[in-house]
Amino acid sequence: MAMSLKKFMQDISGKKAPGPQISFTIFHVFHALELLAQKPLGRNKLAEKLNVGDGAVRTIINRLRDAGLIEASKEGCYLTKKGLDVWRQFEAIFPKRIQFAQSELSAAPFNYAFLVKNRGEKVKSAIDQRDAAIIAGARTALVIVFSHGHLCIKSVSDNLEEAYPRAANQILSELAPQENDVVIIAGAETALKAKRGAFAASWSLISG
Repeated sequence: MAMSLKKFMQDISGKKAPGPQISFTIFHVFHALELLAQKPLGRNKLAEKLNVGDGAVRTIINRLRDAGLIEASKEGCYLTKKGLDVWRQFEAIFPKRIQFAQSELSAAPFNYAFLVKNRGEKVKSAIDQRDAAIIAGARTALVIVFSHGHLCIKSVSDNLEEAYPRAANQILSELAPQENDVVIIAGAETALKAKRGAFAASWSLISG
């Protein structure tokens, strides 16, 4: 499922020759689906929430419509049955996505956390995930694996509950990871950059 979702998203967000250079990423397509799964939105409101210009939002809408994921009505764009099916695939992989309070582990002005299901074995040194988050606009990124009943950060701590009890308790209570799950927490100057960084790091575990 993850590989077909990966290819599908790359097709939607990739450059279509000989068209113009695109000014959005897979994150914008993901976030558009997330927003439209909640309620229909018009083009202007979608552009505002995605923080993209008029040209980019037109292209995103056209790509999603061409892929059969959205339709338009008087209320705005909304997900089709196919769009909802694709969104449910995302929710199965990233079931929890939350703004995260500052803690001794995540002290940036804005922090965003993604729970990534059953991808712990994909985390090696975590450098790839941190790099992906920073390229996407985050200032920091934590990659935490739930392994043998504990929260672990490679080369930092095999038991975050002992080393950072307050932050660990926050992660366990708000995200409820299970064995082999990964928690990504990205920090940035804005909420959207933090979320974009957390998504990029999380997506690298799917696309890697």
